[in-house]
Order: sequence, then structure tokens, then C-alpha cells
Amino acid sequence: MGGQKLGVALGAGGARGLAHIGVLQALKEMDVKIDCIAGSSIGSMIAAFYGNKMDLRMVGKFLASLNRKHWLDLCVPGLGLVTGDKFKEIVKLLTHNKNIEDLSIPIAIVATDLEKGERVVFLKGPIYQAVRASCSIPGIFVPEKVNGNILVDGGVIDRVPTSVVKDLGADYTIAVDVAPKKSEVKISTMFDVIAQTIDILEAEILKLRLLDADVVIQPKVGHIGIASFDKVEECIESGYIAAYEKEQQIISLLKNKRGDSNEL
Repeated sequence: MGGQKLGVALGAGGARGLAHIGVLQALKEMDVKIDCIAGSSIGSMIAAFYGNKMDLRMVGKFLASLNRKHWLDLCVPGLGLVTGDKFKEIVKLLTHNKNIEDLSIPIAIVATDLEKGERVVFLKGPIYQAVRASCSIPGIFVPEKVNGNILVDGGVIDRVPTSVVKDLGADYTIAVDVAPKKSEVKISTMFDVIAQTIDILEAEILKLRLLDADVVIQPKVGHIGIASFDKVEECIESGYIAAYEKEQQIISLLKNKRGDSNEL
């Protein structure tokens, strides 16, 4: 069993996805060697930062320091409320304008082709463009156009891309689902209405196919709003705690991966 690859699938969820940082920190402490990552929406952004060997906690603090005006460039309602140009520039800056294939491990970024209703998986090309497409929450962000295709949030079609990480060659998978089991967010803005609608649709889709992963980590972040980037530390801590709650499962998985056990 030696030499088996471990992949991580990071799910969609807006600001709640900052919990991915805590999960990855915990996995590092557990001496988990991650061989590849697939991410949807906010999961794609954290995956790219991880693949760029960045200090994710410092990234979290940087994001927490940003006011909404720094990344929300509102526009006259058309295909969305936010142009996404500022967001794209932030990702471009933090990933040093690299391409996906330049990252330290294989990374797959998932988006949705709005016209074809199909999953689009980025394995190469500019990170900032792929992440911008993957994070394009319908109705909030203007869709990203890539090669003539109109792309929106990866979570619309694949909230937690476990099958994609397996396509990268993973033999074992850890899935991180940050969408709430039951939303506790108060609906008070148009953003909340759209985000809650997307959450419900994604949850219904996920019911039709169980998360096919060896370990599923679900941070308790249901009370955090999709744009609540002021709750960075709380999200990170929730991810960290949730990962350690699955420590025994992860240890067992590592034994299989390292060839220390014949049990699956």
C-alpha cells in the first residue's frame, strides 16, 4: 500500500470557507502529506494559496484586514452586482501571478459552465482567472468569461469536488464541507437571499450523491454569513477543531497510505 496518494477536496461556502485554513493547519500538525487538492469556490482560492506555499494564517489576517470596498466593486445590476475585478486582482497579487501548473502540488479548480450546465475543471492557466470563475456566485458576481464560455461558481455543480481530486490521482480522500447543515444566518440583505438560495440548491444536489470520501470534515460555521470576512479567526478555529474531531479516522487513513496496515 506504500506510495498511495492522499487528496483533499475543499468545498464551496463563501467566507465560511476560511475554515479550510484551520483544517489544513491541523492536517499539517498531524503530519499529513497532501499530494493533491481540488477546490470549488472559496475552496479553490484556499487550495491555490496552499499550493503556492503561503502562510495561510497570514493570508487569513490579510483578508480580515480588508474592508468590503477593497474587494467588492459594485456595478449597475446586469449579469451580477459585483464586477469581481478587485477580487481578481487580490488573488493575482497573493498568488504572484502564477499559473496553476506552477504550484507545488497538482491543484484542480472547479467552475460551472452556465450555458452548457457542465463542470469545468482548470488544471493549468492563470490562477487568478480560474479562482475568479470558481468564486462567481450567481446573481452576486458577474460571471467570468474564459475562452468564450460563461463561468460561474463551482459549487453550483460540484460543491465538494471529491471526484475531481480522485481524477488527480488520489487513492484516499479527505473532504471538507463548510456549507451549513442548517443555516442560522439572518436574512437581511439581497446578498443573503441569493446566498441562502444557492446554499439550499447545492444541499439538495449533494443529497443525490453522498460525499465519496474516506474522511468528511464539517466545520460548524452555519451561523456565519457568506460575506462575513470579519469572522476569519472564528472560521479558522472551527476548521481546526473539526479536523481534530476526525483525528482517529485520519490516523487510520495515514496508516493505510503509508502501508502500515492491510486494512482499508
